[in-house]
Amino acid sequence: MSYLLKDSGQRQQFDSGMVRDTTTGKIDYSLALDGPMFERLAVHLTKGAQKYSKRNWMQASGQAELDRFRESAIRHFIQWLHGDTDEDHAAAVFFNVNGYEYVQDGTRKNVSEVHHTADLIRQDVEGVLRGD
Repeated sequence: MSYLLKDSGQRQQFDSGMVRDTTTGKIDYSLALDGPMFERLAVHLTKGAQKYSKRNWMQASGQAELDRFRESAIRHFIQWLHGDTDEDHAAAVFFNVNGYEYVQDGTRKNVSEVHHTADLIRQDVEGVLRGD
């Protein structure tokens, strides 16, 4: 497999002498880590993995699952809006919207490929949290 090396044509030189392409126009995924929801969603997913199995929700593939994700997102949103604190309804909204979009966008991939990608992302995030 051959990969392209994308190039914006712009350069940033560091004090050390290192030169890199700029980050202008590139997605900064680390911004998604700000605020409380990243950790709360991770806790919600962890509890779900303990209850059902890791990434069980990623088996969803049809209209019935879309309907369930939408129904649950709406229910949890209303519960969050009403101030209910019996569950983390905000995290449940995030989970269900993500599940819906996962199925809707047809991003379902080979399970081993998804696990590999998720593991790489996890390693990157752990590095960011450690300050690497």
